Amino acid sequence: MVKKIIAVGTTSMRTLESITQKFDGEIKADDGWTDIFISPGFEFKACDALITNFHLPKSTLVMLVSAFSSREHIINAYNHAVEEKYRFFSFGDAMFLQK
Repeated sequence: MVKKIIAVGTTSMRTLESITQKFDGEIKADDGWTDIFISPGFEFKACDALITNFHLPKSTLVMLVSAFSSREHIINAYNHAVEEKYRFFSFGDAMFLQK
């Protein structure tokens, strides 16, 4: 059976992708720090989907979600969110992104 991993938030996504890099594709319990920087071109190995809020434009978090989906898809989602008056940032509306 293939299990899907849905990261809830960009921090958990960075954590899961860091662990996968550290343990050669496996997810194992661990502790420590990560300095992983996810931007377009990153090869995702752990996460199949992401639930996250609408981040500040021109932020590294927008780069992360653009890397997971695509820049064009994220721009379209943000344009729709603005048109529909979605709430942005930490306590706003969320989006579900899937590979």
